[in-house]
Amino acid sequence: MIKVIIIDDEPLARSLVREYLEKKSDIEIVAECGDGFDGVKAISTHKPDLIFLDIQMPKINGFEMLELIEEKPSVIFTTAFDEYAIKAFDIHAIDYLLKPFNKERFDKALTRWINSRPETLEKTTALVETLAESDNQPQRVVIKLNNKIKIIPFNEILYIEAAEDYVFIHTLEGRFMKHKTMIFFENALDKNQYVRCHRSFIVDVRQITKLEIYEKDSHIAILKSGAKVPVSKSGYGRLKLVLGV
Repeated sequence: MIKVIIIDDEPLARSLVREYLEKKSDIEIVAECGDGFDGVKAISTHKPDLIFLDIQMPKINGFEMLELIEEKPSVIFTTAFDEYAIKAFDIHAIDYLLKPFNKERFDKALTRWINSRPETLEKTTALVETLAESDNQPQRVVIKLNNKIKIIPFNEILYIEAAEDYVFIHTLEGRFMKHKTMIFFENALDKNQYVRCHRSFIVDVRQITKLEIYEKDSHIAILKSGAKVPVSKSGYGRLKLVLGV
């Protein structure tokens, strides 16, 4: 039996997917969710084989929701027209349902998934990474904390610290871990505000109160919070350029 979860903020859209799925004897709908917060919980609880996921939802969008899930299920996306997202789907050969869709198109997408299940997870991961770096995405990062979800706007980030395959995001509220690369944040953050001051650090230049010499060819940035961030020789040059000194 194939376990399915439907995640869409529109009740009518959920009911249509449910109607199409209820005619499939080998499929069980284990949950329906109206937003990404509930979607994360339902996926963790039910471990579905497949989810039908709307992209544009309140609170967090479909791509942000997928970022929070470590063991991702297969996904068939449902979306209204989004030119950038559709191009990304085509590049990664990911199927999607463009609203409004009929039963014939729905069945075609479901059959295609059934025939290519092992391939879809890798493609979906690559798609999410591609879209996360686009200018179309919200300027924020979504963090999962135990059973809660925290949204951190980019401009609340004081500095970012590399930690192998993760990063630590430092804010006035504390330190939060995220499975992202430094390169992602270097590309995503405003380059006039955030500077890669060290191989392992990105800092908000607005937070710097002074730069102190640490040792030959290196400095320490002292932040308003009292935090000390290392600055390499090349990072010092980038900071001076942005600060205009």
